[in-house]
Amino acid sequence: MQAMWLDFQRDTIAEAARPAKHYTDPAKLIGLVESWYRQMPLAHPETQKRLWGDGLALWETVLGQYGIGPKTTDAQPGDEPRLPRSDRRFADARWREQPFFALIHQAYLMFAEQAEAMAEGIEGLEPAKQEQLRFLTRAILDALSPANFTLTNPVALDRAIETKGESLVKGLEHLLADLGRGQLTHTDPDAFKLGENIAVTPGKVVHEAKLYQLIQYTPTTENVLATPLVIFPPWINRFYILDLNPAKSFVRWAVAQGITVFMVSWKSADETFADVVWDDYIHAQIEAIDVVRTRLDVPSAHAIGYCVAGTTLAATLAVLARRGEADKVKSATFFTAQVDFEEPGDLKHFIDDQQIEAIAHLAPDGYLDGRYMAATFNLLRGNDLIWSYVTKNYLMGEDYPAFDLLHWNGDVTNLPAKWHCAYLRDLYRDNRLVVADSLSADGTPIDLRQIATPSFIQAGREDHIAPPESVWKLTHYLKGPWTFLLAGSGHIAGVVNPEGSKKYGYWTNAKPGETLDEFVAGAEEHAGSWWPHWLGWLRGQDAAEVKATGKRNPGGRGDKVIEDAPGRYVMER
Repeated sequence: MQAMWLDFQRDTIAEAARPAKHYTDPAKLIGLVESWYRQMPLAHPETQKRLWGDGLALWETVLGQYGIGPKTTDAQPGDEPRLPRSDRRFADARWREQPFFALIHQAYLMFAEQAEAMAEGIEGLEPAKQEQLRFLTRAILDALSPANFTLTNPVALDRAIETKGESLVKGLEHLLADLGRGQLTHTDPDAFKLGENIAVTPGKVVHEAKLYQLIQYTPTTENVLATPLVIFPPWINRFYILDLNPAKSFVRWAVAQGITVFMVSWKSADETFADVVWDDYIHAQIEAIDVVRTRLDVPSAHAIGYCVAGTTLAATLAVLARRGEADKVKSATFFTAQVDFEEPGDLKHFIDDQQIEAIAHLAPDGYLDGRYMAATFNLLRGNDLIWSYVTKNYLMGEDYPAFDLLHWNGDVTNLPAKWHCAYLRDLYRDNRLVVADSLSADGTPIDLRQIATPSFIQAGREDHIAPPESVWKLTHYLKGPWTFLLAGSGHIAGVVNPEGSKKYGYWTNAKPGETLDEFVAGAEEHAGSWWPHWLGWLRGQDAAEVKATGKRNPGGRGDKVIEDAPGRYVMER
């Protein structure tokens, strides 16, 4: 282990003169904790007295379970200790077998409970600042868990003894590899290769621009819907979340239902994207729709926008409506997309003037390293996406699993810094998208109330990135007909819920009411995937079909294409 550490130091000595990454700079991390400590009443005499008293009582209660000190229970020798607090991180019996580990994890849970109550009870803070304090408190407490340190984790210690130290060596290998790449590894990095065992639905790249490639998928049915479908995935991630593997692929399923499917594959930003703003992405959506219409000689296309691309699709529809070109889009489907950012979920904790300014400093070359965004999203579910993997990868030295969803989650994309800062400022902070004509794109004012396009709105019941309460608000701004569907699970699994999985259900309501609560109160629950329900809605917009010939089958005779799917852009880092 010492030799590995020395090798790592030699390999990174060239980096020593450069400033540390923001998320690994010890000075910034210490400053963050100090700022938190100053806001918390931990140094107050009353608080310390209460913590001391509660700690002594806990000490007696826990040790009494093991026959140490005053007897505090009527348990008999050999009985399972009955501890006052429980948490799934400490579910293994080894946390209760010895009084030391029982006491240390019980003391941690007691302190965490009281610290969260302190953060909740602090008065005089603005609501947004109070929410930030609560979030920071949870993040710091998650990091301090005794499960995250070898010497205080009995499971990790047993593993080290069983493997004669090999688990510690492998864990250090994993840690040094992650430090070198600047990102936590969730899955075997060599398990998946694009176009071979992930993103494998056959198709061709039929158009290419600076911001995106346009993929058209090969039909598998004799007839297809006359109106094609173009999908806009979020450029914060790679498009193949909708094409992970044949069993989970929304793309493959849609093609099998007789839909001509086009997918936009966004390019990861580099220094040439320094001046890219939201207008450019709106223009790209309009351009992609026009390319599809021209290529197939059809008057309109269906469109899907996922997450930030759904927010952008709403702006695109408003621009087209203002220009008198709304008929270019036959229908719009929104996957977990927000337009009203008054209550946008946990991401709000990362958005204020200071943090927006910090993002600008993190992008001296005009683009934001995708690893920052990955770290941000991981923090939203710190125990699940950070600390559980610290335990498995570093403390236990476990081999990485081959998991396609986690592979996609770690396949980050860089973002144009100017766009990202403006997006956070104008939408998340100032909520300007819902203010008529407050924003414009390419010289056209944006008013969501001009949108008359039939719309299908999907939200995830447990979505922490785009909460269903926030997604629902889109219904308040649409002039045309809309259908709302509440899916089980969250931001990803709520969307990627294929027919065969039978994991999550969904809710519909023919009389949805004015609020999400009213929708839920009268909703009908359905088992299984919501995809067939959406397909029925889509066919209801236009059921006409045509033969899957000519340019409906990309790359055929006389059809000049650029390359095979999934294309080059998705492979660029």
